[in-house]
Amino acid sequence: MNIAPATQQQPFIPYGAPVSLDVARRVAAAAEAEARVNGWPMVIAVMDSAANLVVLHKMDHAQTGSVEIAQAKARSTVRFKRPTRVFEEALAAGGLNLRLLATEGACPLEGGLPLMHDGQLIGAIGVSGMQSTQDAQVAAVGAQAVA
Repeated sequence: MNIAPATQQQPFIPYGAPVSLDVARRVAAAAEAEARVNGWPMVIAVMDSAANLVVLHKMDHAQTGSVEIAQAKARSTVRFKRPTRVFEEALAAGGLNLRLLATEGACPLEGGLPLMHDGQLIGAIGVSGMQSTQDAQVAAVGAQAVA
């Protein structure tokens, strides 16, 4: 599936070795620190390059529904090799993009980002608990912790 306009090509992004537990913990810790600074109770999921859960972190007072959503964001990012924001924006545009609603595993909520190392996708972070833009802010801080 290519949801980019016909004039844009989705760059080839190879899967890499799965994110290690140590790196996944570092990613989750960085994301949690950003959430705490803002007073946002979040759920943070980190998955490896095969969409297996490596770390699931539910902060105190985070809504329980966010547990599944954070995982769905991370899983969608790994399976489709793109941030979940792409799906959210495509649905907001309407038209033929609405067929995304029938695409199994595509999570149309911002807050899922790839974890990249040496140009390869080694996993993903999914964050849920606040508005999708706030989820994405926390996820971005976590994703930067890979380096």
